[in-house]
Amino acid sequence: MGRVGRHMLGLAVAGLTLATGGSAFAELGQPAPWEWTLQQSASPVMDNIVWFHNFLFVLITLITLFVLALLVVVVLKFNAKANPVPSRTTHNTLIEVVWTLVPVLILVGIAVPSFRLLFLELDVPKADLTIKATGKQWYWSYAYPDNGKFEFDSLMAQDKQPRLLGVDNEMVVPVNKVIRVQVTGADVIHAFALPAFGVKIDAIPGRLNETWFKATKTGMFYGQCSELCGKDHAFMPIAIRVVEDKEFASWVETAKKKFASGGTSTYASAAGPTQ
Repeated sequence: MGRVGRHMLGLAVAGLTLATGGSAFAELGQPAPWEWTLQQSASPVMDNIVWFHNFLFVLITLITLFVLALLVVVVLKFNAKANPVPSRTTHNTLIEVVWTLVPVLILVGIAVPSFRLLFLELDVPKADLTIKATGKQWYWSYAYPDNGKFEFDSLMAQDKQPRLLGVDNEMVVPVNKVIRVQVTGADVIHAFALPAFGVKIDAIPGRLNETWFKATKTGMFYGQCSELCGKDHAFMPIAIRVVEDKEFASWVETAKKKFASGGTSTYASAAGPTQ
């Protein structure tokens, strides 16, 4: 296949992806090859984020096309050849009122759903389960105070897929339940981020931040620390396994025994590539 053929194939693939909303290569809960859109949503908050993103995209596109049309009109209608004697008009009250009010109305139209989304993200509803996530250099520790107060470490596992996202011990939560996540840092500032759930919050030493999610789909969902926290920042993944209620109850009983006496992972056992 020549250069032109490869170029046309690339355009066809891009067009197919655009026409399907980026879903042609999408995978649930993790990044995908050729992905250029947001990850598939798996929570009510992320549903709203996707809607707001698409709303802004349409609005910005319409504004851009409108401004482009005005520029084309100006170039074609008001050039020196078409108007050898230029107009000396300096003011137009109606136009000035319109170009002041319309942007204000557009900003109000953006602000209302924006504030609603911020309130949805920050207002933690009554939780069915509370989990404490502590960011450490360079792994996460999870505690389940509602289920026997056991705690375990979650470190990147080099022998697990997907690369740089697989861990030895995943956070496990039940599907369709409100999960309150209390986040803090043990050493430096980290950030707890799960794209599919629309979650991103700083983990700050000496401070307890709260966020929440309600997973609407079962499966594995991956995120990463999104704060530059040191040399192994790139090797600090987050993995959440969403299961049915019965499977979660069974996992809790197993976890109580497994982690009862501090049976957490050791950092050296699953350290990042730079260790």
